[in-house]
Amino acid sequence: MIVNPVRDRRCPRTGEAIGGKSLDLNYGTEYEALRTEVKAFLDESWSSPEMRETSSEPEERVQAFRRAAIERGYLYRSIPRAYGGAEQAADGLAAQVIREEFQKAGAPMEAPGVGTMMLVPTLLEKGEQWQKLQFIPPTLTGQMVWCQGYSEPGSGSDLASLSTRAELVDGEWVIRGQKIWTSSAHVADYMFCLARTEPDATKHAGISYLLIDMKQPGIEIRPLRQMSGQSHFNEVFFDGARTPEHFIVGRRGEGWSVSRATLKHERNAIGGSAQTHALFDAVVELAREVGVEGESALKNPEIRQRLIAIEGYVKAHRYSSYWQHSRESRQQSAGSIPLLNKIVTSNIGHDVARLALDLLEDGGLSEPRISLYARPKPRAEDWIFQYLQSLGVAIAGGTANVQRNIVAERHLGLPRDSAASRRKGSSTA
Repeated sequence: MIVNPVRDRRCPRTGEAIGGKSLDLNYGTEYEALRTEVKAFLDESWSSPEMRETSSEPEERVQAFRRAAIERGYLYRSIPRAYGGAEQAADGLAAQVIREEFQKAGAPMEAPGVGTMMLVPTLLEKGEQWQKLQFIPPTLTGQMVWCQGYSEPGSGSDLASLSTRAELVDGEWVIRGQKIWTSSAHVADYMFCLARTEPDATKHAGISYLLIDMKQPGIEIRPLRQMSGQSHFNEVFFDGARTPEHFIVGRRGEGWSVSRATLKHERNAIGGSAQTHALFDAVVELAREVGVEGESALKNPEIRQRLIAIEGYVKAHRYSSYWQHSRESRQQSAGSIPLLNKIVTSNIGHDVARLALDLLEDGGLSEPRISLYARPKPRAEDWIFQYLQSLGVAIAGGTANVQRNIVAERHLGLPRDSAASRRKGSSTA
């Protein structure tokens, strides 16, 4: 972590200066002590043989571990104890140390899904007290599963043009319209949804952020078969579905500002540097094992050149994230870096997956099965899944092209894109 940006380089034996300057990436005494503490906890609560044998059900072991980690203040750190969290003071460096050690140990962190990743932080920022108490605790434990109702067939990047409508009738919102690309809608208990509640208002001003029970009449869910062979996405049709008037986050007609908070948290989750490092390490291991012209692909000059080029982006991304964490730990702006994270992660993921398929040759045509990270050692069919996934993630959390326009116009001061100018209000941010 860049705590002291520059320091003299000195010989570790004599202490004499050896010229030049280097970045000081030490976390400091306080955080290295925390690292030691976290390692000891993981050795005792997750990695020890005794803990592996405490439960015959893996999910039970994960739940027990998460409860212990929350009690120690390692998971759900920003969430008050009243809502099931650890209620720790905001500390970006401490969170980074914990994340690094959990990933090294292969220990589970927060429960996956859009509920914990996107809705919970949105409710903490924008929700009312009763909403936090009712929805956050069961979401953290995985008892309440959420899906996101944003995109529509005619409203993707131009999200503000959405046409799903909600009309207030006798104390309930009556919803009609269609959403698409809705992850996990077929298993979700609730949806956080954008709907137009003020049809006569300007398109950004007439949207509300609603919470909708998915287990009710008036909702039809149709799976969408993906090119990966799975049906993770869905179409969702609303024909008179209802939700109580007070199941609205923020004020009526001001859902656009609430949605920006949700998108911010989604982009932060997608753009983490730790996942790009893990992905790069996996493809290096693949190159070590696969043969090219009778020897390890890792010895092939062309393969090595491609790996070095990718590694440059991976390391730049990591050091940029260090700089971002250092700035945020001092309550200072990190400028455009947070907006670039998602774009960089998407690019790296695609380059890594493309190299993996080139290494596997015909083996890369295997039917995609599961996520690359679902097995300790990826198989060929996992890499084709990763490749297909890398194409789709470019539109997650707002399309990469729209995100580039935001960075260029709002942070670099470049002229507005001429095509975007003809599509007023096209940004999802």
